[in-house]
Amino acid sequence: VSPWDIALCATGTAVAGENALVLAVLFYTPSLRAPMFLLIGSLALADLLAGLGLVANFAVRYLLRPPSEAAELGAAGLLLAAFSASICSLLAITVDRYLSLYNALTYHSERTLGFTCAMVLLMWLLCLGVGLLPLLGWNCLRDQSACSILRPVTKDNAAVLAVTFLLLFALMMQLYLQICKIAFRHAQQIAVQHQFIATAQATSTRKGLSTLSLILGTFALCWIPFAIYSLVADSSYPVVYTYSLVLPATCNSLINPIIYAFRNPDIQKSLWLACCGCVPSTFSSRPRTSSDV
Repeated sequence: VSPWDIALCATGTAVAGENALVLAVLFYTPSLRAPMFLLIGSLALADLLAGLGLVANFAVRYLLRPPSEAAELGAAGLLLAAFSASICSLLAITVDRYLSLYNALTYHSERTLGFTCAMVLLMWLLCLGVGLLPLLGWNCLRDQSACSILRPVTKDNAAVLAVTFLLLFALMMQLYLQICKIAFRHAQQIAVQHQFIATAQATSTRKGLSTLSLILGTFALCWIPFAIYSLVADSSYPVVYTYSLVLPATCNSLINPIIYAFRNPDIQKSLWLACCGCVPSTFSSRPRTSSDV
């Protein structure tokens, strides 16, 4: 058994456990029903499935005897769908943050829970369709020479996925830059008008920008090296290179719940109540605003 595969399986188990906790908190806390928490739940669900996919891939490779092509393709499809949904959820969170600042006055009336549910459902249907591609022919099981580092995905198809990922990330970064410009303009307006009563909103905006920076920065460090490598490499490259880039990529799903648990006041409060049955006296009771992530 490869120690790299053991590390991936252990990471998948930790990812599934952490994100299951986030989903449980969101599900059992009635106050966490805002559209932004639905997007956080979508991201947690995607990361949960990614963790289960890593465990399933280990089981198919080492525990299933005799090997089954259908099981291998199914595990690959689960990983593909889960990580696609994770990327799309991060993009949706970025778009939501942009709209909350760009249309601050009409945000709550336009971004209703029903509209957000419909968009999330559409996104998941698209990602599930992507996950079916290995079963529909996007595989190299009949021609091993065509395999990419993402076996059983072919090199050409892996390149398409990598380019799509880089384009989506470029869109996310563009939106993030626009968010920074809008937030900076708001801060200047507040300073000029000396509206000190808006300090809480300004603090909330800075906190939201800080969280977005942390999420997107972590996402870039974890995924971009692997995406670029998958563009230039093929199955003939040493497998240790692939493992050394795949493992950090999967750790992004391990980091996301930590960011939300420790930086979002509402989720943090619910975690304190679930684990300890109380909330520390020093805990901030600031109300949630549209700038929070």
